[in-house]
This record gives sequence, structure tokens and C-alpha cells, in this order.
Amino acid sequence: MRLTVLGGCGAWPTADRGCSGYLVEDSGFRLLVDPGYATFPRLLGHCAAEAVDAVYVTHGHSDHCADLNPLLRARALAADPPPPLPLYAPSGALDAVLALDRPGMVAPAYVRRDFTPGESLAVGPFTVETEPLPHHLPNAGLRLSAGGSVLAYTGDTGPSPAIARLARAADVLLSEATYPHEVPEEDRPYLLTARLAGRYAAEAGVARLLLTHLWPGTDPATAVRAAVEAYDGPVEVATTGLTVTF
Repeated sequence: MRLTVLGGCGAWPTADRGCSGYLVEDSGFRLLVDPGYATFPRLLGHCAAEAVDAVYVTHGHSDHCADLNPLLRARALAADPPPPLPLYAPSGALDAVLALDRPGMVAPAYVRRDFTPGESLAVGPFTVETEPLPHHLPNAGLRLSAGGSVLAYTGDTGPSPAIARLARAADVLLSEATYPHEVPEEDRPYLLTARLAGRYAAEAGVARLLLTHLWPGTDPATAVRAAVEAYDGPVEVATTGLTVTF
């Protein structure tokens, strides 16, 4: 299994960092996870639009799904359109982004596979266990398994014991870590700190922790230092272009 980071910036993209976006590959199958703002151009540096085999979106915030629109445009308006792209997302999460174009314009380019967080899915070579995790909108964290390898990803989430269950003994935990040490009071139920991400990584016994969704302007080294207060394994920030094979 190979994970390529297309972006990992929270809320909005910066000059050099797109928002959440991850390409996961196994056995020649390409799964695009959370195509947020400014991730589509990064995707094209790794594969053509028609080479994506499926898309998984954790929740409907635009920093996790806005660049689904240019991906679908590129496929729908191609001279030789590829088959419809399966879109896996919590029910209703993609309504807004799929309504950006005139009715029917990109409809031939996709087929919806809406689900309820907590369901298990089969996507290409991947077994996908989904987990409802607390956020402002329904959010489905995921545990991807293929060929004996496991990637766990939280999407955006607040504190929850379900995170450690989702990530149990995973090769990689890709965890939301919007703030290093403290979340503003109004968002504490819905977002994580890097320190908490480290604690969940330790509880789950994961082999590696990747911190993502850092608030724009956050010093990556500060986030890493906060995570290692609770976790003694390898810790990195999910920076654009980072590739992890496991």
C-alpha cells in the first residue's frame, strides 16, 4: 500500500499547501481520499484524472471535497470519457459540491455510493471499515486494509475513544491535529490537538503517526513536539508530496 499526500492544510489552502487530499494505491488501484481545495493540480502530478478508480470523502466540508468538482469536470468533458467514478461518502455529504454545475453536466462522470458511518465497504482491493467520529458535520473516519497493510485516517474529529479502536495496530495513523496543544473552547468537541493525536497513536499501538489538517501558519515542528509528548514512535507532518509505502 502506498500513501501520497496531496495536501494537509486545515480550513483553506496556502501558497504551497493544499487542503486535505490523499492518494492511496494498492495492486494498481487508485483511491482518492478527501479531495479538498487545491489538491487536484497536485493529483495531476501523480496520475491523470481518468486514472482515479474511486473517491472516498470523510465529510462534506469544502476543504475535504471541493476539488472533486474539477476532477469530475476533467472526466465528464474529456474527448473519450472514462467510466463513471464511484464516490463513497456519508449520505448527503456531496450534495453541495455536486450541485456546483448546471444539472446533468457532470452526472455521467460519477455514481454515488452513499453510506452511513459505521458501515464496512469493499472498494477495489481495500476493505474499508468506517467509524462515526465527532465533528460539525457527520464524519466517517476510515480504516483501509489491503495485503496485510493498514492505514487509519480520522478525517476531522474531536476527542473520541473510537479513534484508538479505528487505528488499532495500524501501520500508519493519519490524524487530524488542527492545533498543537489546545483547541479553542467552542471547537473542543470537534477538533483535535497534536498532543491528543499522539495519545491515541500510543493507545492504538500504531507503527507511525502522520499529523494533518494543521491550522494555516502552524509550525510543523511545534506540532511534532506536542505529539511526541505522548507517543514515542515516528511522527511526521503530512506535507504535500510526502509518500509512504508500507
